[in-house]
Amino acid sequence: MPSNIHNIGEDDGATTVIAQQASEWFALLDAGLTVRQQEEFTRWLQADERHAQIFGELEETWSRLGKLREIGPVATVPPERSPGRQKVIWLSGALAASAAAVLAALAWWPAAEPTPAPFATVASTDIGMMRRLELPDGSVVRLNTDSAVTVRFTATERQVKLVRGEAHFQVAKNPARPFVVSIGQVAVRAVGTAFDIRMRPEAVEVLVTEGKVRVDDAARGKTLLATVSANETPLLKAGERALIAMETVPGPAAVKAVPPEEIGQTLAWEEGRLEFVATPLAEIVAEFNRYNRHKLVIADARLAARPFGGTFAMGDSDELVRLLEADFGARAERGETETTLRLAP
Repeated sequence: MPSNIHNIGEDDGATTVIAQQASEWFALLDAGLTVRQQEEFTRWLQADERHAQIFGELEETWSRLGKLREIGPVATVPPERSPGRQKVIWLSGALAASAAAVLAALAWWPAAEPTPAPFATVASTDIGMMRRLELPDGSVVRLNTDSAVTVRFTATERQVKLVRGEAHFQVAKNPARPFVVSIGQVAVRAVGTAFDIRMRPEAVEVLVTEGKVRVDDAARGKTLLATVSANETPLLKAGERALIAMETVPGPAAVKAVPPEEIGQTLAWEEGRLEFVATPLAEIVAEFNRYNRHKLVIADARLAARPFGGTFAMGDSDELVRLLEADFGARAERGETETTLRLAP
């Protein structure tokens, strides 16, 4: 545990000690853990089965009370001494009152569920198909076209591997069991949030739509985001996109803010649409080809560079071709497996 979290005297009972430690870990988790603190928290959870049980009860109680966001920071005050007692660290302000309420609530609320059972599954989609996968913790994974994931839950972590394609993750909040999505050597770690991950040939793209996530090099145990302070773990926040080059080892993430309208365009696939605004036709064709076995090929560089826009049903490349012929000066040569586009003479 962090050095500022201490056991109180033995006469208070082991359960009270663990409950206080759980409350302080809860405050630290809400503020955001460093990599080292996350490792210490995991060791604390695994050191005694009561740790995970009482922490789970605390998380459930806060969820019911709707008070999680009112937790204040842990603060130390000069310790008091009394015969036969060790040093005591007290909680300040809202956290002290909240911890007392939690301990009282635990006396009459039903006990938390037993340690979650292990869970594993595999899910995939074919070209042009989508799938909604509901996980036992309440999280939801939406798979885009030609995508695949493997899922493995343990008592302390929810592990997902994006094998190919694109997926949007709506993660149920549970600080005791982080939700980690791995893409090669890249690891995206969340507690309760929503984000989209797309595997491109040359890079991994992570778009956060709610909350915040860590983006790490899993093999080296280092963040891929720019650090501001040695004492603070950098996080990718809602409305931000990170692009990580997939080389021998992941490169530093290039992060940029994404306006709401662009987020809507990026996630339009969840509603079966493709949306474009002043997008080079080459990029539009590449997107359509993700959803169709019949491919579009641009045989004219001038046509490929022209900006185009519109909203389309994701599988309807024929409509795109008709519009290009009617309004864009294009000529289409239709074959069995592909349609070739070029500018009309």
